[in-house]
Amino acid sequence: MQHKVKITVIDKKLYPELQSQYCADPNSGMCPCYNVGDEFIFERYGSADDFWHMGLNTLKQSTVSENTIAGGNRFPHCSEAWDAISRYIYTGLQGGAIMRGWMNDERIMITCCSDGTRPVIFKIERLDYKAVYVNGIYTDTDRIKIKHSLEKIPSVTNVTFQNNEQYREYIEVFFDNIIENDLIENTIKNCGTYQILQID
Repeated sequence: MQHKVKITVIDKKLYPELQSQYCADPNSGMCPCYNVGDEFIFERYGSADDFWHMGLNTLKQSTVSENTIAGGNRFPHCSEAWDAISRYIYTGLQGGAIMRGWMNDERIMITCCSDGTRPVIFKIERLDYKAVYVNGIYTDTDRIKIKHSLEKIPSVTNVTFQNNEQYREYIEVFFDNIIENDLIENTIKNCGTYQILQID
């Protein structure tokens, strides 16, 4: 089983009275590094290791240009935010419980950066998946058929097709309850003459 971590900016706050009283620039305003709705995906599989690059290139969705956002293709995450979220990201990438006993789902944490005058609030989610290597997938018709069949498994939440550093295609099967490898194998084999090479 493998793990990714999804970060979503769910809110931004501003306390102008604190900025006017304590900041060198009393009109600093909202945090310029993040926007509500920004989404980031951290991976640690194959040659990917986004954690050790402080999330550079983890931005997957935003309402503004990637060039201006922390975690985009030019800047890693803001150091104040990274200090607050990195422990949860690392825990999630290792498959651990992000916040057992505090959140109603131990795979999720709501936290914020440590800027007391303009905090950014993040939702951090551990995404569990299995990487399935299959021989015999040659066309988009194959991919669509396998994707639809796998998504009928009750605990499966998403199915994507990826390539690793050796240019081998594999299937990412995301789930919210652990599923046995046999169920994945049998579902794919029922779609046609496909050979399961490995499941990570």
